[in-house]
Amino acid sequence: MLERIDQVSFAVNDMHLYLDTHPCDEKALVYCRELVQERKKLLKEYAEMFGPLTIDSTDQSEETIWKWMEQPFPWEKEGACR
Repeated sequence: MLERIDQVSFAVNDMHLYLDTHPCDEKALVYCRELVQERKKLLKEYAEMFGPLTIDSTDQSEETIWKWMEQPFPWEKEGACR
């Protein structure tokens, strides 16, 4: 799952660079939106299984204290694999 997140994240960054120089390319814009949605979905799935991978995949809206650093990192969980 981490490998796929890396691949999609790279593609999103690449599309951002492309769109910087080709802002009117409608196909590229649609493709970029699809990649962004896939990345969000993958990050959400990852967070549900292992905890948040990035700060933007946390949901602390219901919390009264900041818990980002209290969760174990993915490599600290027993039996976690890529």
